Amino acid sequence: MADDDRKTHRLEKVDLDEDSLAAASRDQEQERQIAIFDLLEENYFKPEGGEGGPYELKMGLVENRLLLDIQGPRYERRHILSLSPFRSLIKDYFMICESYYQAIRNSTPAQIEALDMGRRGLHNEASELLQRRLAGKIDTDLDTARRLFTLICALHWRG
Repeated sequence: MADDDRKTHRLEKVDLDEDSLAAASRDQEQERQIAIFDLLEENYFKPEGGEGGPYELKMGLVENRLLLDIQGPRYERRHILSLSPFRSLIKDYFMICESYYQAIRNSTPAQIEALDMGRRGLHNEASELLQRRLAGKIDTDLDTARRLFTLICALHWRG
């Protein structure tokens, strides 16, 4: 994709619906903030029918579905995505993240690295699934999908 396309089709603001968020641990809150910062720093986000951004995205949960409200110049659309295909990936991701956070405090560098590799692998798998589920609605690159998946997880964190 061309640099002009990246400059035109991008997110400039991301909000998580406060009503959808539960209390998060310090590690989870930090990961949420980093994901939003990194997402806004560099992303590729091209909604179907969008002539060019920048876009604003509000993410939330409605009846166990992912709500994506997108606004941009002459563009406003809402997408509602079933989260069923993500359930096991989210559950596994939470388990490995919990182990990873514990390992950071108590384990050897080799153990931490092994858990981090597993975590990244699951994250990539979920991000690729997200890209497929968004096909025909929103085009993203893998890094943008990874950060969006982190935010989907943030909507599921239960402290």
